[in-house]
Amino acid sequence: MDVDFGDAPLYAPNTLQRSTDYHAPLPSVSTRRIANEGINVMTAKPTLGLVLSGGGARGIAHIGVIEALRERGLAPNLIAGSSSGAIVGALAAGGHTTETMLDFFATKSPFRLQMVTISKAGIIDTAKVVASFREYFPEDSFEALDTQLFLTATEIAHARLTIFESGPLIPAILASCSMPMVFTPTVINGRWYVDGGVINNFPVEPLRGRCDVLVGHYASPLRVARPADLDGVIAVSLRALEVGMYFSSKRKFHECDVMICPGALGRFGLFNTKNHQEIFEIGYESCRSQLDNIEHALQAST
Repeated sequence: MDVDFGDAPLYAPNTLQRSTDYHAPLPSVSTRRIANEGINVMTAKPTLGLVLSGGGARGIAHIGVIEALRERGLAPNLIAGSSSGAIVGALAAGGHTTETMLDFFATKSPFRLQMVTISKAGIIDTAKVVASFREYFPEDSFEALDTQLFLTATEIAHARLTIFESGPLIPAILASCSMPMVFTPTVINGRWYVDGGVINNFPVEPLRGRCDVLVGHYASPLRVARPADLDGVIAVSLRALEVGMYFSSKRKFHECDVMICPGALGRFGLFNTKNHQEIFEIGYESCRSQLDNIEHALQAST
């Protein structure tokens, strides 16, 4: 069902890249393969989808989740991500190792001081981050990835959520993590995009009906804010955005077969630069504790 913002539907396929109608569930990947390729239903391997929320630096916990899944031989077949989940999802879909993903956040963080700009519509210029991404995505293409990937971004002029799944990759990643008031909007083909989390911080929609088992990891658990956390206009505005994103996302948690939402991540801020290893470990251990449940769900789906 569409939610109308004037004449703009909430989920608007990106008309400039390949997109899918997300309003109606699609047959699962394995079901479509069985129908189209004559695969024996007794031998078809169930498919695993992974949803990664936004969360700023807390998104490093997504790397821990992916590491735990890989160790158990449960690498996802499809990934959908928003904001920092888009960054980690793209790195994982590109086949990068855990060490490489952690190195990205340690050395290529878009929050470095040289990214600051005063004259544009944000204090960090997303255009200055492009070179950092090219090292990790030299082909700059969704089609070059090892795993099918869906990234969300908000087309701000028409209040539409766009889901990128093909074509140039780096602009889609930047669009998905262009947090308002912090990052300048990302311009793609004349359209201005900001963080996908503004409309959808937990994008289960692209994976509905596409996988047999859906695992969700939400990296922005809501905690009680201290007065010191609300010491400025940007801090208050980001808090309000975070509260709205949490409650809109929570309504979709039940759609996941296994849902992971580590409360311990609430101790860290969006722009934490000192606790990367601890954040990673929280994601890793939280996922490890759910691996048996994920395997049981996959077995039950066959």
